[in-house]
Amino acid sequence: MAFTVIIPARYQSQRLPGKVLMDICGKPMIQRVYEQACLSSAANVIVATDDSRVASVVEAFGGQVCMTAAAHESGTDRLQEVVAREGFSDDAIVVNVQGDEPLIPPAVIDQVALNLTLQHEVDSLAAVPGVSTLYEDTIDLEQIMDPNVVKVVTDAQSQALYFSRAPIPWARNEFGADPVSLPVGVVYKRHVGIYGYRVELLNRFVRWTPAPLELIEKLEQLRVLWHGEGIHIEVACEAIPPGVDTQRDLDNIRARFFHE
Repeated sequence: MAFTVIIPARYQSQRLPGKVLMDICGKPMIQRVYEQACLSSAANVIVATDDSRVASVVEAFGGQVCMTAAAHESGTDRLQEVVAREGFSDDAIVVNVQGDEPLIPPAVIDQVALNLTLQHEVDSLAAVPGVSTLYEDTIDLEQIMDPNVVKVVTDAQSQALYFSRAPIPWARNEFGADPVSLPVGVVYKRHVGIYGYRVELLNRFVRWTPAPLELIEKLEQLRVLWHGEGIHIEVACEAIPPGVDTQRDLDNIRARFFHE
């Protein structure tokens, strides 16, 4: 199973500017992410950035970097520019690992790549998915109600039916009550933002106009479903620690590395 990890790494960040270069116990965050990716089965790891400061740091620790345009609206667009620049074939597999996840388990990187190489039965027809991703189970009511936490519902063949910032499925009796409670025996699925792609689908994705549901929810994966493509999704094989969005997140990550 040959695949490439691409790590989109912008310097600008709304809540924590320059976070990908911030120090975590002697190494910049992007190096920590890169090293985790290198522990996976990936044949190659590439950092995609539009910032010369990030590129210089990656080159200094011996990593591979690809300079991309600054105008991309999403990490998916940046990924596609890399595969186009590098001349990847349509059947090549790439895994998108976020540049702010220094604790990403290598096993989940392998998992989304492997899921693109397997035949999955959909309506009795063998189908190879063009996109794969993961979820984690949750019964945390605060997470389920949090619009910053994306929820997903799936079918019996491990295909995503819909992603939403709303609590789905909506429990009519429990969520209509005050105080709100969880339905007994129901486990919700929290989407985890790691993706595997076949390059052929990536190339089509950037040519599609944003879907109406995507614009409403601000979730670009809905563009794939809108255009009739499947997204394979299963529970992550390992727990995925939180990434870094705020200074508090960074402090927690630093403390974890310090005590290891």
